[in-house]
Amino acid sequence: MENGSVKLNYGDGQSIDLPVLKGTLGPDVVDIRTLGKTGMFTYDPGFLATASCESKITFIDGDQGLLYYRGYPIEQLAEKSDYLEVCYLLLNGELPTAAQKQEFDHLVMRHNMLHDQIMSFFKGFRRDAHPMAVMVGVVGALSAFYHDSLDINDERHREISAFRLIAKLPTIAAQAYRYNKGLPFSYPKAGLTYAENFLHMMFSTPVAEYKVNPVAARAMDRIFTLHADHEQNASTSTVRLSGSSGANPFACIAAGIACLWGPAHGGANEAVLKMLNEIGDEARIPEFIARAKDKNDGFKLMGFGHRVYKNMDPRAKIMRETCYEVLNELGLHDHKLFKLAMALEKLALEDEYFISKKLYPNVDYYSGIVLAALGIPVSMFTPIFALSRTVGWISHWAEMIADPGLKIGRPRQLYTGAARRDYVSLDQR
Repeated sequence: MENGSVKLNYGDGQSIDLPVLKGTLGPDVVDIRTLGKTGMFTYDPGFLATASCESKITFIDGDQGLLYYRGYPIEQLAEKSDYLEVCYLLLNGELPTAAQKQEFDHLVMRHNMLHDQIMSFFKGFRRDAHPMAVMVGVVGALSAFYHDSLDINDERHREISAFRLIAKLPTIAAQAYRYNKGLPFSYPKAGLTYAENFLHMMFSTPVAEYKVNPVAARAMDRIFTLHADHEQNASTSTVRLSGSSGANPFACIAAGIACLWGPAHGGANEAVLKMLNEIGDEARIPEFIARAKDKNDGFKLMGFGHRVYKNMDPRAKIMRETCYEVLNELGLHDHKLFKLAMALEKLALEDEYFISKKLYPNVDYYSGIVLAALGIPVSMFTPIFALSRTVGWISHWAEMIADPGLKIGRPRQLYTGAARRDYVSLDQR
C-alpha cells in the first residue's frame, strides 16, 4: 500500500518524511499521522483535502463522473439490480447468490414491523412536526427497545442492528408522513417488495385496496439505489465520528439523519421543486437562466452541477430515464410543473454557458420531479433520502467498528482566540 514518501521541511532546517499511500483507485494520499511529533498539524476546514479513513465500500471520481459500489458501476446496479441486492453488496462486499438473496430479502422484510410502543411514540409529536424531526427522534429511540443488539463488539449484534435499521426506516418514514397528515397508520404487507411496501405504507387506506403501480415501484427502487451511499459525505462522516466513541448504531444513524436534514446536504431535490414553483411559467425560464449567469445575482439554478462531480453526475442519466418513464406512465407530460421542468432542462442543456461550465442536471433535479409525480410531498423528500442512505451509513459504521485500528475521532484546531490572561475581579472591571 505504501508508495514512497514526501519530505516536509519545517523550522530551522528540520524535516520529516511522510509516507505516501496508494489505494486501489483514486489519488495517492500523504500519511500525516506522524506529523504531530513535530508539534504541528494540518489546517483543512471542511476536510476537503483530508482522508478521514480507509474504506472498501464506495469510490467516487468526480472529474470522470464515476460512482462505484464495491467496484460495481452505479449504472449497472441501477439497471440490473434492486435495492435489497445493493444493500447486501454494500454490507457484505460481494453480490449474493440466488439463495443468499432470497434469505437476505426474507430477513429484512420480517423486521419491518415496529414495536407497538414505538407506534405510540409518534403521538408525542405535534401533528405539524416535520417528518425529519420525527425520524431523528424515533430512530434514536430504537435503542430503548432493542437491547438485544447493542453490543457493538459482537458481530452478530451488528448484523441484527443492520437488518433492523434497513427494514424499519421505510416504516418509520411512512408513519411520520401519515401522522403529519392525520391518516391512520398503515402496516407493512407481506408479499410486497421493499419499494412496493414503502408506497403501500405511504398511500394505502383502510377503505380501499391499494395497488402499487410497477413503474412507480421501479422508480422508487432506483431512487433508493442511487442514494444508497456516496462515500465520506457529511452525514456518513457524522455517523463514523459518532460511532468512533462506541455509541450504539441507532444513535449513530439518528445523528446521520440529523446531519442530512441540513439544506446544504439533503435538501437539494426539495430546492429544485421550490425553484420550479418560483419560476412558475415557461415564458420566465430565459429570465432565470440570465440571472443564473449573472455573477452579481445570488440566484442559482438548483439541481444543476454538483459539488463532487465536475462532469456528468453518473446517477443523473439513470434518473432522467426513470423520470420520463414515470411521466409517460402517469400521463403527466402536460402537467404545468413537469412541462416547466423539461423545458428548463432542454434550454440549459443547449446553452453554451452551462455546457462550458459542465452544469448538467444532477440526480436531485430528476429525483425531485419523480417524487412529485408519484404524489410524494416535498416534506418527505429528505426522509426518503435518509431511508435510502441508511444502508450506506450502517455499512460504513460496521466497517469502522470491525477495524482493529479504530480510534475515537478527535480533530485538532487552529486556535485564534485570546492568549493567556488573568482574571480581574468584578469590582475592578
